[in-house]
Amino acid sequence: MKNTNYLLVIIGPTGIGKTALSIALAAHYNCEIISSDSRQFFKEMQIGTAVPSSNELQKIKHHFIQNKSIFENYTVGDFEKEAIQKLDELFLKNNIQIMVGGSGLYNDAVLKGLDRFPEIDFNIREAIRVDFEKLGIVYLQQQLMELDKTYFSYLTSSNPQTLQNPQRMMRFLEVCRSTKMPYSSFLNSQKKDRNFTPIIIGLTADRIVMYNRINERVDQMIQNGLVQEVTSLYRNRGLNALQTVGYSEIFKYIDNEYSLNVAIEEIKKNTRRFSKRQVTWFKRTQNVLWFDYASKINCIIEKIEDQKKVLKLISTFFIFIF
Repeated sequence: MKNTNYLLVIIGPTGIGKTALSIALAAHYNCEIISSDSRQFFKEMQIGTAVPSSNELQKIKHHFIQNKSIFENYTVGDFEKEAIQKLDELFLKNNIQIMVGGSGLYNDAVLKGLDRFPEIDFNIREAIRVDFEKLGIVYLQQQLMELDKTYFSYLTSSNPQTLQNPQRMMRFLEVCRSTKMPYSSFLNSQKKDRNFTPIIIGLTADRIVMYNRINERVDQMIQNGLVQEVTSLYRNRGLNALQTVGYSEIFKYIDNEYSLNVAIEEIKKNTRRFSKRQVTWFKRTQNVLWFDYASKINCIIEKIEDQKKVLKLISTFFIFIF
């Protein structure tokens, strides 16, 4: 089955046009779309996460769009299980399906599976939680630097936002303290077998183009009512799902830490930084068919069909050899 099912995976930085491409390809191949965008899972967050419009959702059936609540504890592991189950169902109808999103970890979970970690001692978990409540995020960062310098250096250079996420930081320390081994030593485990072959399509653009698109998108979000959306969520601002660009800055506006103009500029700046980290992540992805964001759909489809032919030849060769 693996060599007859194809998952078209569309990657690229925020605001580059992944949604439009995924809908065009889904219409061409008469298939459905799985969203791997971790910010679009939550039904209370719509404007600030750039959820596809109602018109776009009506054109093509989407999955994992606003299907969870910010009050649910939904992890990348949960997504992996649910997405694989959904793909198994969809491949019974069509041997081509699409996954789209800018969340690299969630894409990797579906394509390769998550790294597996040992059980955590409850007492260690509680102790770390108490440490955080007393000493704050800086203490967690210092501890990770001591216990896993390799992973701390990786986060500092490639994903600094994670260093500000208490839940993620506590998780890293739980593993380090429970196993007396670095968190990074449990990463990059053996790739899981999947019943599909991925064809990864990446969208790119000159930096100035990407930044202009981001600025325009943020302005549009403000016009669409982002401030009102965030205001309605203010009393729940401590939830992990709301610790994200576009929401954090408006919370500071509500708290009178920022003027509205400053908050908007901070959203643009932080979104640009986020897009740079996405580009860094996706550059490490292998076997990507890269296209300029303005490429014609026919050109992309042609390359996809060429890639399918190559993959079939490779598959036939290995079957013949073995």
